[in-house]
Amino acid sequence: MTTLSALYRKAVAAFEAKGLETPAEDARHLVSGVLGLSLTEMMTEGDREIEPDEEADVSAAIERRLSREPVYRILGAREFFGLDFILSADTLEPRPDTEILVEQGLAILERTVRRKGSARFVDLGTGTGAIAVALLKNCAGATALATDIADGALETARANALINGVADRFETARGPWFDAAKGRYDMIVSNPPYIVSDVIETLAPEVRDHDPALALDGGKDGLDAYRAIAAKASEHLAENGVIALEIGYDQKDTVTEIFSAEGFVLTDSHKDLGENDRVVIFASARKS
Repeated sequence: MTTLSALYRKAVAAFEAKGLETPAEDARHLVSGVLGLSLTEMMTEGDREIEPDEEADVSAAIERRLSREPVYRILGAREFFGLDFILSADTLEPRPDTEILVEQGLAILERTVRRKGSARFVDLGTGTGAIAVALLKNCAGATALATDIADGALETARANALINGVADRFETARGPWFDAAKGRYDMIVSNPPYIVSDVIETLAPEVRDHDPALALDGGKDGLDAYRAIAAKASEHLAENGVIALEIGYDQKDTVTEIFSAEGFVLTDSHKDLGENDRVVIFASARKS
């Protein structure tokens, strides 16, 4: 009978032969995820005997990864900000760099709650709901509206809110950007599509072939979503409210120009783990 360590080595060898970028990491997460094991168990239970049906499940998952389907798409879920999120065909995988946006948004919400007693925010283009759910989970005084143009994404987001225990403070609405939003918010947050249309075909197969195009395509220059958000933000931002956005690594200056033209001022920016610009924070330049 095959052991756990032998099955892991089989996966690593297959991924190395295919030329995947991180074969050992992929094998570790894929095998442990399929078998329902922790990463610690993967390391300490190498002699564990694998049942034939378990081996068949892992082998099928290996074949899917060899076709360049992402590990977490195969598993159907991914961890983000210490929480588990299910994925669907209508959603992006939440990425570690986006945790920086959540960290900054959380600080903003906590300050707002201290000042006002509560905070209301809107997450535009919510996808899995990862940003909104992570913020709600860590800020009990906050409530959220999450919008998206895909019914499947909103269904996934609602499921993730329920799984993570924040469904009572989480509302969804279908529509592009502010079309589905009503009223004013203490924070507008978004990780919008920001990839230049012509670049999408050059992306890795894991992204190009498995992430929803609508969640990637930012238009001819990658800035369509920022223009749409900037144009309507003043109508939906509460007094002393802020806008927190994820951006592409080379978009800080151009996004700042777009928001400056609509009466906003850049108050803060943050880099990702690779030292690339990743998060920008705007406030209204107009004093009440």
